[in-house]
Amino acid sequence: MSEEPALPPKPRSDLGIRTLSGVIMILVAAGAIWIGGWPFYIFVFLAAVGMLREWIKLVAKFAPSLGPRILWVLGGIFYIGLASAVLLALRDGEGLLLALTVVGVVIATDTGAYFAGRTFGGPKIAPRISPSKTWSGLLGGMLASAILVGVVSSQFEGSQIFAAAVGATAAVIAQAGDFFESWMKRRAGVKDSGALIPGHGGLLDRADGLLAVLFTLGLVTFASPLFIGMVLAR
Repeated sequence: MSEEPALPPKPRSDLGIRTLSGVIMILVAAGAIWIGGWPFYIFVFLAAVGMLREWIKLVAKFAPSLGPRILWVLGGIFYIGLASAVLLALRDGEGLLLALTVVGVVIATDTGAYFAGRTFGGPKIAPRISPSKTWSGLLGGMLASAILVGVVSSQFEGSQIFAAAVGATAAVIAQAGDFFESWMKRRAGVKDSGALIPGHGGLLDRADGLLAVLFTLGLVTFASPLFIGMVLAR
């Protein structure tokens, strides 16, 4: 009687640890935003330092010489610094709801993109940069973000259609931030930006979309008065 060849063991799924660490991250971030004040400042500062550290480690792996490396590091300081400052300003100036909404937009985008991509699949957006990202996932993320912002905006005066469009646009920006960080990792030849978060990689891996949304919001906020002033001065 011949023996059947043993099947190779199935790789262990990291879904459990990813889910647990993801829930903990959301609770910690939401708790810090909810409390505000110095605990929130310290939280944002430590997160920014951690992300900049990972950024510098990635740059060190692909920047060919000192000059480009310095430019990349300065760019990282500006990128992460402005995004962090905008998050602090949102919590202090506009209040708890807007800060939570911005974070919620990124979570909704990731969640909608994940389930839509897994359900519908289809063509990849940029397989050389991020093989798992599909056009259906992007549309799912845009829809989820649009619904979230539309629901939040219903508590205030204004057009919900416009609010939903803003949410969909924010989802595109968040996905662009994800692609940008994936491109950096590809150039650096690494899978994750770090190993701080079990099942998720580094801080940059989790905050890439949020950084892009906050950074864009900062640019729009600071550039709009300058643009309006230039128009009025003519």
